[in-house]
Amino acid sequence: MIKTSSCIFSFLVVICFLVVVAFGGTFDQEFDVTWGYGRVKILENGQLLTLSLDRSSGSGFKSKQQYMFAKIDMKIKLVPGNSAGTATTYYLSSVGSAHDEIDFEFLGNVTGEPYTLHTNVYAQGKGDREQQFYLWFDPTKDFHTYSILWNPRNIIFLVDGTPIRQYKNLEATNGIPYPKNQPMWLYSSLWNAEEWATRGGLVRTDWSKAPFIASYRNFNAQTSKNPIANSWLTQSLDNVGLARMKWVQKNYMIYNYCTDTKRFPQGFPHECTLN
Repeated sequence: MIKTSSCIFSFLVVICFLVVVAFGGTFDQEFDVTWGYGRVKILENGQLLTLSLDRSSGSGFKSKQQYMFAKIDMKIKLVPGNSAGTATTYYLSSVGSAHDEIDFEFLGNVTGEPYTLHTNVYAQGKGDREQQFYLWFDPTKDFHTYSILWNPRNIIFLVDGTPIRQYKNLEATNGIPYPKNQPMWLYSSLWNAEEWATRGGLVRTDWSKAPFIASYRNFNAQTSKNPIANSWLTQSLDNVGLARMKWVQKNYMIYNYCTDTKRFPQGFPHECTLN
């Protein structure tokens, strides 16, 4: 599904595997609570984290370390039942007005209606590169793995190992900004977004259902500290991966900024014709 430059010697494959295993820690070791204190719970000896949202406040956490290119995996179980008006975010971001950012956002809905998975990429402070999807499963029934692969070649968003979006680095050849110079922290939060999250704000949060809870497991980060051992640093999608991504986009994509003629009447952003 993902192609990569092969290791020079076969024993490096074993090293790659060992590095992958080494970077997963417990939530109390890897993250700090950033807001909503008392609404963030770390359970099961650090193996489970939950965020809670009520009428007074949401909650969030942030990685203790920054990442300069990384492969991030997290298992998340989203708010069940009537989650309309809630937003669960999971993203990499630097800081400042010219920040870079790679976003997963999960927008809740009324019971029986699908979540919207919102993705975006910011480079040098500019975003507006939204793609949105429905999921092909109920993300509230069990944990599912949401991954960000960010390397010098491309950014790949994956759900349970299936690529749903690829954003290529076209900066050198076409001058399109790409996140490549700013280390980023990993953030996640659960908050009240009823003004816009569900049907543009038409459906509001039912606070009688609070507290709303999202759950996290199995955080894993592969970093660029040892580039020889980290084959993901050169990964991109092969033909199988591209076919799987196209299947998702054909069947489950509900919004693509690259096809929004009302938003871009003078022509689409340059990367839309190249990605």
